[in-house]
Amino acid sequence: MKTSKVEKNVTWSLTLCFVLISLITISFPFCESFDYGQALSHSLLYFESQRSGHLPYNQRVNWRHHSGLSDGLEQGVDLVGGYYDAGDNVKFGLPMAFTITLLSWAAIEYGEKIASAGEYAHTMESIKWGTDYFIKAHTKPNTLWVEVGDGETDHYCWQRPEDMTTSRRAYKIDENNPGSEVAGETAAALASASILFRKTNPHYSQLLLHHAQELFEFGDKFRGKYDESVEEVKGYYTSVSGYMDELLWAALWLYKATEKEEYLKYVLENAYDFGGTTWAMTEFSWDVKYAGVQAIASMLLMQEKHKKHEVILKQYRSKANYYICACLNLNNASKNNVDRTPGGLLYIRQWNNIQYVANAAFLLTVYSDHLLATNQKLQCQKSEVDPNEIFSFAKSQVDYILGSNRMNMSYLVGYGPKFPQRVHHRGASIESYKENKCFIGCTQGFDNWYGNPKPNPNILIGALVGGPDNNDQFRDARGNYEQLEACTYNTAALVGVFARLYNLE
Repeated sequence: MKTSKVEKNVTWSLTLCFVLISLITISFPFCESFDYGQALSHSLLYFESQRSGHLPYNQRVNWRHHSGLSDGLEQGVDLVGGYYDAGDNVKFGLPMAFTITLLSWAAIEYGEKIASAGEYAHTMESIKWGTDYFIKAHTKPNTLWVEVGDGETDHYCWQRPEDMTTSRRAYKIDENNPGSEVAGETAAALASASILFRKTNPHYSQLLLHHAQELFEFGDKFRGKYDESVEEVKGYYTSVSGYMDELLWAALWLYKATEKEEYLKYVLENAYDFGGTTWAMTEFSWDVKYAGVQAIASMLLMQEKHKKHEVILKQYRSKANYYICACLNLNNASKNNVDRTPGGLLYIRQWNNIQYVANAAFLLTVYSDHLLATNQKLQCQKSEVDPNEIFSFAKSQVDYILGSNRMNMSYLVGYGPKFPQRVHHRGASIESYKENKCFIGCTQGFDNWYGNPKPNPNILIGALVGGPDNNDQFRDARGNYEQLEACTYNTAALVGVFARLYNLE
């Protein structure tokens, strides 16, 4: 029987479709369906891996043990506790505080959704582990201990935190050595956390608020860059944006926590001089808070009591919209948009790029929900955008992170069939203290573990590594710290997004 030309074309088209579907399935084996609930659970486990101090009875990450139990002793202050920021054993105050602010904001926005996934208690534990430490570190109204250990000596050694022989010297800011960035960010962390503890632990909530208010007043009254007072932080967490964004950020969180007009007045009166309504950003990070400030200020516009401030708040909104539109590639000039890899991942810079992606995903999710709740659309230079489109893009970034990418790699450790095996992390890369209580020295760690090509003996579940390069390529080698080191603020940014996505299911 003869086959007509039309039938041949249909057969050919169907064959092509099946081939394309097969190729897509091979390229992205689990791109269609992700277990966001598991991703959320994993992300909260990660914070237990990063704990410093005396670990609690309910510690779930059992390859870790007590560490840093004499922190602050040399300076006569108790600085036991808190978090190691990444794969090293230093406690850096600025990124630690930003981590807690992100976690608190996630719980404020998506607390019910986190609870529905069964992870609210773990979220609150993660936050309190940080806030307990900040209370200790804030020893006087105008004194805050902002670092324990130093990057230089720490990077000479490859040791488990349980074996540390490196310097544990502590560094502080005070009236004579100001540090408005870290004072402001710590105030923001404590103020945002105080909102969460108001119902379940009102006394603790008030204590957090008290410290937050004192720290904000200290940071504002004695203005100065913290990396000029604590030079040991330079090269690790240098403040490029300065401290004005942190002061605006802290004031906004204090306003949300107290509803005192003095804090809103601060945000409005300093809007122009501090760059809140003048800086148009394409980055939101532990250093650059402007986009977060602008987004929160924008959300105040929908409340009737803020109508009288709408002129300035609309200026804030204009800059918040710029950031969102930049992520969506909808500003007119390409230089005003965020670059993307060929696979569609936002790309800011080479070292730990995924932190910017995670922060963007969170901010876009919160902003899209705000627009949806108030029946608004986003006005970009190129087009008008529905809030669902914003959220869809945020989801695409998270899905890329979880495995929908050219490497078929989940960049969230422990999630999916393929994830990084050699995370640049001292504790994870050396045999667990629970299994081997023998002391492992500074150079011994380098000799026996750092250069070992085998996978890490301990899986750093929930760690979000630095991620691929600008061509979507990724090399799983422990020495590749630009792509293989994970940080607390990477993972913290996705807690709220995972909860939001989980509830879609």
